[in-house]
Amino acid sequence: MVKEHQSRAKDLRANMTDAEHKLWWHLRGHRLCGQKFRRQQPIGPYIVDFVHFGARLIVEADGGQHNDSEYDRKRDAWLTAKGFQVLRFWNHDVLKDIETVLEVILREASAPSPPAPLPRGERGVNSRHD
Repeated sequence: MVKEHQSRAKDLRANMTDAEHKLWWHLRGHRLCGQKFRRQQPIGPYIVDFVHFGARLIVEADGGQHNDSEYDRKRDAWLTAKGFQVLRFWNHDVLKDIETVLEVILREASAPSPPAPLPRGERGVNSRHD
């Protein structure tokens, strides 16, 4: 499964949409105020468009096929449970209003990120001793 995800991520990097290309131009090489992003990165069973691991921030550029998507809701819930914040932008907004998109991304990437949840079995138990 890991090899399959890596291969699929490589294909996605080679075939990015126009919106993903534009966004990547601004995010790559620490261009956004020194923030480090990776593109088409496998995380668990999913491949995300862009991720900033230090800020636990995922950025997605979405086309119309993502409108009211049950798959995206499930995916976002899984990623959120793993401690990531997911930002979604419509391709149209990325292509027509990149400055606003970048402002939102920078604000969220610069904010202190919440700690990642503890792995199952390592959570504290609240018990009352009477």
